[in-house]
Amino acid sequence: MNMREAAAQLYRTAVSTEIREVTWVIPTVQSIHIVAIAVVLGSAIVTDLRLAGVLATDETPRTVVRRHLPWMWGALLVLLATGIIMAVGEPNRVLMNNVFWLKMSLVLFAFVLTLLFRLPILNPEFRIEHGRWAKMVKPMAWASLLIWIAVVYCGRWIAYAI
Repeated sequence: MNMREAAAQLYRTAVSTEIREVTWVIPTVQSIHIVAIAVVLGSAIVTDLRLAGVLATDETPRTVVRRHLPWMWGALLVLLATGIIMAVGEPNRVLMNNVFWLKMSLVLFAFVLTLLFRLPILNPEFRIEHGRWAKMVKPMAWASLLIWIAVVYCGRWIAYAI
């Protein structure tokens, strides 16, 4: 079964029909999705700018990451849930859209980068200024921030791409 057939089959399900026909579902889910995006992006901005040495330099990177990472993880779960609802409700618009797949690739990359880049900072024995990390911190922070911004742009562009 190819993606077009899968999207068509999903479109015909009762759940998909219900999501589309109940007038408040899609706007509500989209609104929640946008708020969750704001939380993820806000968390990314604060932590990445701290790691780049631009913001909150009076606090340790560990303190800033520890404060904002739970918000990011929670919001990512909300994004996953609302994204699934939107994809089930409008599978052709989403699953047949190359921009959607670009966005998902960027989200996966940003998620892995967040895991590999922020989680070690939470270890009390980790020293960000030692070893190979010292040279990588700022470029990785800027790259992470740019990727999250690209995710937002792709998400917005899904509505205009076919």
